[in-house]
Amino acid sequence: MAARSVGCGVRRLRSVLRGRAGPRGWPPGGGSAPRRAASGLPGSCTPCTGALDLPTSYPELRALAERQPDAFWGPLAREMLVWDNPFHTVWDCDLNSGKIGWFLGGQLNVSVNCLDHHVRKAPESVALIWERDEPGTEVRITYRELLETTCRIANTLKRHGVRRGDRVAIYMPTTPQVVAAMLACVRIGAVHNVVFAGFSAESLAGRINDAKCKVVITINQGLRGGRVVELKKIVDEAVKQCPTVQHVLVAHRTDNKVPMGKLDVHLEEAMAQEEPVCTPESMGSEDMLFLLYTSGSTGKPKGLVHTQAGYLLFAAMTHKHVFDYRPGDIFGCVADIGWITGHSYVLYGPLCNGGTSVLFESTPVYPDPGRYWEVVERLGINQFYGAPTAIRLLIKHGDSWVKKYDRSSLRTLGSVGEPINQEAWEWLHKVVGDSKCTLVDTWWQTETGGICIAPRPSEEGAEILPAMAMRPFYGIIPALMDEKGNLLKGNNVSGALCIAQAWPGMARTIYGDHQRFLEAYFKVYPGYYFTGDGACRTEGGHYQITGRMDDVINISGHRLGTAEIEDAIASHPEVPETAVIGYPHDIKGEGAFAFIVLKDKADSDAVMKELRSSVATKIAKYAVPDEILVVKRLPKTRSGKVMRRLLRKVITDKTQNLGDTTTLEDPNIITELISAYKEHKDKKAAGR
Repeated sequence: MAARSVGCGVRRLRSVLRGRAGPRGWPPGGGSAPRRAASGLPGSCTPCTGALDLPTSYPELRALAERQPDAFWGPLAREMLVWDNPFHTVWDCDLNSGKIGWFLGGQLNVSVNCLDHHVRKAPESVALIWERDEPGTEVRITYRELLETTCRIANTLKRHGVRRGDRVAIYMPTTPQVVAAMLACVRIGAVHNVVFAGFSAESLAGRINDAKCKVVITINQGLRGGRVVELKKIVDEAVKQCPTVQHVLVAHRTDNKVPMGKLDVHLEEAMAQEEPVCTPESMGSEDMLFLLYTSGSTGKPKGLVHTQAGYLLFAAMTHKHVFDYRPGDIFGCVADIGWITGHSYVLYGPLCNGGTSVLFESTPVYPDPGRYWEVVERLGINQFYGAPTAIRLLIKHGDSWVKKYDRSSLRTLGSVGEPINQEAWEWLHKVVGDSKCTLVDTWWQTETGGICIAPRPSEEGAEILPAMAMRPFYGIIPALMDEKGNLLKGNNVSGALCIAQAWPGMARTIYGDHQRFLEAYFKVYPGYYFTGDGACRTEGGHYQITGRMDDVINISGHRLGTAEIEDAIASHPEVPETAVIGYPHDIKGEGAFAFIVLKDKADSDAVMKELRSSVATKIAKYAVPDEILVVKRLPKTRSGKVMRRLLRKVITDKTQNLGDTTTLEDPNIITELISAYKEHKDKKAAGR
């Protein structure tokens, strides 16, 4: 079944590129704007017909996307997206300078693509299935209902002073309100800045201030795993530090009342006064769509900017072709909306394709470890997309929780957020999928906007190797670099993973700091986008991701800069020095291990308790180090740089191969560290 569907996807792409697939029927009256773009009129894109060698297979489609991006992406953009005005240039990109532009001259509105287009065809088709935290209580929202709610929120935002280009912070759990709030921003040309609802008040304030948000949208209380989360209280604390915030719109998830201040507005009451119709703002293809903050190695989170048309097209294309999405499918991505996975594969990809997307509000173990699989059976989910962290957690609870439920609706399984280990891959494939489902281990980043490497799409019947991302998506050209910046050719090589050509979904800049964007992604290997990850190209020419190469760790699929944790720890008056590194963790994939130096006479137990509380307050609970080890000093080079790789060698018991230590200020520190870590392990073992 999976192999045949891949062939159908390739045939559909061929028909689009040949120009045989008609426009999607918008604007009303026959889709004249897309036809003009394809007609070859002055200023329009060159249609993919005539002299081109038309692709007939997956390898040829890949080759076309690499060799002639305009001939590949242009027809797809015309056919898949709804345009107000056609674009005149498919792409104008130069990775040497970091210049990225797609579908230039085109104008559209993303909310029209995700809502109005489908409402005109099938208004009562289901857009969202909200799997509430309360077990067994899903709520279905049609495209018509979602459009009306979106318009009411959009009008509410306009009434409270939000205009095109303004930034709006959204701090909410994964509910229909958050989807409507995001689309409401998009509808009026505002820029949404969704902040994961597990972040602390201090982290939230930092992201609001960096983006200079005018309005915050939140909820009175969240529910997660049967617990009440006081989100409004966190927002109240955050906005005390945010001078640009003029209003806080408060939706309600529970019936409990929360204190309302002078900035606060009852969202539902305000929406009731508004019309369920809102004229969409026509946006340029390269206008800002949203900001999403991700951790960097400097300690300051970076607000990555994604733009309109290119991001939407890439999200929709990858959703359709990586997961074998078909009309009528129920797509179950269980990621939180606050991360890029939620943006691309809960909202924008599925809704652009007119799909039904599941909003999962709860946890994989509430009320028991069968929650995911009970939901699969009850909702009839066809594609299940989740994190290896959750899979490893569920493995420990045994197979019976899976086999208790009917999973025969599943056709595709996917993993996201970090490389999946062999054991988790095998369990997901054999136990959850009964060895019948296609399993796609996907590699991508907040910066890439959508999936870049995955086993599908592929040629019909192509093999899938366990725990390997394998194949680049259309238009993605991976390149591996050695330590000296040389391009590694051939197979059986490992190096820094770069991408050699621009693609539509990639981020355009870091908000307010384009120089940082250039230095982080384009200056390391000139002419290439540097991912920050390492990879291996196997004997068969497939790609396997080996992990981060910089000072960013991946905790349960959440990227976090070690410098961010170090800043939180170093703010303690008794901690003059600290170094945080990532290490392998059975459940989380990676954990944080903190080495700290204390002042004389400091109470180590009290300090460590305070440090854990400080990190949870300043960043989030998931950022709290799993291990904290007090040491007399840190290993430094003669120039004063901490040699974190030595710390990593110590805690992973790889001290027999330390590599080059000639730059160490005092080589004797290695013995000190090994001894301190051994004592730490012995003490921990004795306490069990």
